[in-house]
Amino acid sequence: MLKRWLLTGVVLALLFGVPAGLKLYEKHMTQQFFASFTPPPVTISAESVRLETWQPRLTTIGSLTAIQGVELKSEVKGIVRDVMFQSGEQVSAGQPLLQLDDQTEQANLKSYKARLKLAQLTYDRDRALIEKRAISQTQFDQSAATLDEASAAVAQTEAMLRKKNITAPFSGTIGIQRAEPGDYLSEGDKIATLQDLSRLYIDFSLPEQAVPNLFKGQAIRFQVPAHGDQWFTGAIDAINAKVNSDTRYIDVRGVVNNSKTQLLPGMFADIEIILSEQVPVVTVPETAVTYTLYGDSVYVIQGKEDEKDAETLTVKRTFVRTGERQQGRVAITKGLDGSEQVVTSGQLKLDNGAHVVINNSVQL
Repeated sequence: MLKRWLLTGVVLALLFGVPAGLKLYEKHMTQQFFASFTPPPVTISAESVRLETWQPRLTTIGSLTAIQGVELKSEVKGIVRDVMFQSGEQVSAGQPLLQLDDQTEQANLKSYKARLKLAQLTYDRDRALIEKRAISQTQFDQSAATLDEASAAVAQTEAMLRKKNITAPFSGTIGIQRAEPGDYLSEGDKIATLQDLSRLYIDFSLPEQAVPNLFKGQAIRFQVPAHGDQWFTGAIDAINAKVNSDTRYIDVRGVVNNSKTQLLPGMFADIEIILSEQVPVVTVPETAVTYTLYGDSVYVIQGKEDEKDAETLTVKRTFVRTGERQQGRVAITKGLDGSEQVVTSGQLKLDNGAHVVINNSVQL
């Protein structure tokens, strides 16, 4: 009986002990594997940090406006009798552009001129008579008042006629025609826009900290989306005498030569203001910098590159302070000394201490 119980115990121990032992052994080996596991090196591209000399710039955005630009509008109401311009053409100062019907005013002018002529004759006769004391002073004063009234009526009618003959206030390019013969124009109705495109203003704002670096005649350059990477140049013409107390920005106005008429009022501009002194800077490619809520950082490569042992290279995440940007590079004002090599692509696969392989020929 005892032998039977012993045999049963041995069988049960084998049935339950062996799987449990195998499970413990498997767990132990798994722990050993992960403890000694080293991830394969990550392929990245890299570039050495550069020490360069930059021309400092202030960057901002702005818009172009015409030095002379107006919306031509009707000052008086009336029927359009004639339109004397074509959309988009060049016009000269004083050139007639639009004529409103003025038949009533022309008739009134003839009547008022006749009254003026009669009033002038009466006044001249009464002046001769008053010298001889042949008429009273009251009658002479009445003649003078009648003459002034007639003269004012003529001048008023002539002014109305001038308002009905709309002319170009200055030379420039006229825009799209908004009125046709036979149209009825009310006071303030638009006729066309007139812009002098030979020179333009470029208006922008800068933080108040930039004020010491600004002066009249300072060079600026800018790009507009319509002309891609083409640069245009100008100069600061005026700096506002007051900083905006709400935004703490100061308004600045530049002047741009536009003899080729490539630019139009209303265009958006990316602006750079050239500062006077060149300064040494530490720079990296823009793609090397990772921007997060916790700060800007780059991955610095550590160790020496060895073709026989690629795992000798690791990376260290280094927080930096960025500055100005120029032509695809970023100035690093704090965090790098210029002797480092930084990762320029492949950062998403990296963490502190990761092993890397540099391959700048691969597009990552």
